[in-house]
Amino acid sequence: ACEAVGDAETASMEHHAGCAELARLGAAADLAKIERAASEADTHGLTARELEVFRLLARGDTNRAITGELVISERTVDRHVGNIFAKLRVSSRAAATEFGYERGLI
Repeated sequence: ACEAVGDAETASMEHHAGCAELARLGAAADLAKIERAASEADTHGLTARELEVFRLLARGDTNRAITGELVISERTVDRHVGNIFAKLRVSSRAAATEFGYERGLI
């Protein structure tokens, strides 16, 4: 709720207090679930490899250039780019790049 109204500082404080309480109660599974969700929120659901591809894409690299940089097939790069667009709900490289800069992914 705090994040929704733009109060990131209070949201962070409440998050840490809640995690501390879960740890005190021995609720390791719930704590792990929250940490996993927070991690995914930071990357907007992108995997580590998709983030690599995304950052190269945002740099202006073509799929062929990304292929050479990451030593993966062009078909794999194409698939990652499609997944990135779907997860970020964008339809172009420019929109993806803008999204990344606005949210600190790049």
